[in-house]
Amino acid sequence: MKHKVSEMLNMLEQEHIVKHLKSLSEEEQLEMVSHIESLDFSVLNAGDSEEKRGKFEPLFATTLSDIAKNHERYTEAGLKAIREGKVGAVLLAGGQGSRLGFDHPKGMYNIGVNKELYIFECLINNLLDVVKEAGAWVPLFIMTSADNNKETREFFEEHNYFGYSSDNVWFFVQEQLPTVDTNGKLMLSGKGRIAMAPNGNGGWYASMAKTGMLKIVQNAHIEWLNVFAVDNVLQRIADPCFVGAVIESGKVSGAKVVAKADAEEKVGVLCLEDGRPSIVEYYEMTDEMLHSREADGTLSYNYGVILNYLFRVDKLNNTLSVKLPLHRAFKKLKYMTNEGEIITPTEPNAYKFETLALDMVKLQDDCLAYEVDRNKEFAPVKNKTGVDSVDTARELLKANGVEL
Repeated sequence: MKHKVSEMLNMLEQEHIVKHLKSLSEEEQLEMVSHIESLDFSVLNAGDSEEKRGKFEPLFATTLSDIAKNHERYTEAGLKAIREGKVGAVLLAGGQGSRLGFDHPKGMYNIGVNKELYIFECLINNLLDVVKEAGAWVPLFIMTSADNNKETREFFEEHNYFGYSSDNVWFFVQEQLPTVDTNGKLMLSGKGRIAMAPNGNGGWYASMAKTGMLKIVQNAHIEWLNVFAVDNVLQRIADPCFVGAVIESGKVSGAKVVAKADAEEKVGVLCLEDGRPSIVEYYEMTDEMLHSREADGTLSYNYGVILNYLFRVDKLNNTLSVKLPLHRAFKKLKYMTNEGEIITPTEPNAYKFETLALDMVKLQDDCLAYEVDRNKEFAPVKNKTGVDSVDTARELLKANGVEL
């Protein structure tokens, strides 16, 4: 077995790992071989070439005024689905708060000023609004990472789940992928261990399958999953009006979107690619796409995604056999040298490989673009200061009547 693994590593030009393996005791070697055999080495060929894109066309949204006209009907349809237990929510919370200068899970960050108000607490409060309106709990699945799972679980327990029903909350750990240095070489995180990193927010459904969460979804007869990111403190979750609008549309997925602030705003835009729903990043758009306008003057590619999607579970099941594209991200990753020294870099030094939730959208037959008011539903906490920061999120929370 050891010989086979060494042979494979040599073929993959990872001789330094073979050398490390040989330096271990017999027991440690067996453990490392078992660890290596569980890894996905397709990352060694990933992200080298640009993905070939298809033909883009605009995808127009159900606008704020359309929604206002049908608000009552959509909301009733959504509340009915929630009361019947057909809607679950998935919080993507695998990230750390390192960009905020906070060495803990991002959701544990205190965004309060005069009182404690954590990012997790903001999101749970938003979900509790729906629970009160529907008179029913929404099953909540929280995706953590290997690094932050224990701390996240303990934090929720310590704070009594911020008033949510712990019987309706499940934690599951996101899958990990090996990381490589700038020369494409695997790295060590410690003695006998290859350095790993979470596989990006696109892996959420596959991770749910691997951790047994889909059995819970199936047993509870959940038909829709609303997946959302941890770092938008104004995120409305299992929003009855959104749920109802998607159900009434007959489409198999929905995405909350905001109208772009201007043509040059750096956001991914929901569109059609070869006739299917897709997301085009701002840097992939031509000048013509960026500035093209419709007869009424609105931008043709006008609606930016905010990582709040609604998917039909039966259609998600079809995606489990599809391998999502891997995107390379240049990051600061801790590693162990050949001499056994643990290095914590101050600058990006290695590549991690990520699947993206937006690639799940491309696997759907259709998608309802559902416009929301960015001042009411979009307060991302990406940076400590400046754009999309703790400061801007606090201002938006205050503007929406949240006491800080």
